Amino acid sequence: MQTECSAGQLAFGEVSGRRIVADFAGGTITSDAGALLLGAADRAIGLTERFACCFTDTRAAHLVEHDIRALVLQRVAGIALGYEDLVDHDHLRHDPVLAILAGKLDARRARCAPLAGKSTLNRLELSRAEPGRYHRIKHDPSAIEARFV
Repeated sequence: MQTECSAGQLAFGEVSGRRIVADFAGGTITSDAGALLLGAADRAIGLTERFACCFTDTRAAHLVEHDIRALVLQRVAGIALGYEDLVDHDHLRHDPVLAILAGKLDARRARCAPLAGKSTLNRLELSRAEPGRYHRIKHDPSAIEARFV
């Protein structure tokens, strides 16, 4: 029986001035392309955006490459894709699909990856209710609870 295949492209909009398309011609390949649908659902309901509002960043703004919104989105998407360990993110920091979800295909500074590595994400996970010398990201536990209940 003959099957009908569609060799067309699927368009996913633009990020950083670049068209995002899915096709079967090779090039940059990922096994996590389903995350694009996850990203579309997240943008529709604003979950990670609202979750990121529960954190306050007291880091020196001029030294920050990865903002709280991108960190939260990267961590939530990583968990949803089955990457529960922070160690995975040292490789994933160069992943094109996660970069598309974060809306950041290129880093602002040379020798930086578009996404955060395990050390930066660890700062988010170890955030405290009040920032300290070594913990510059703080979270509001009651706001987090209110978002998810």
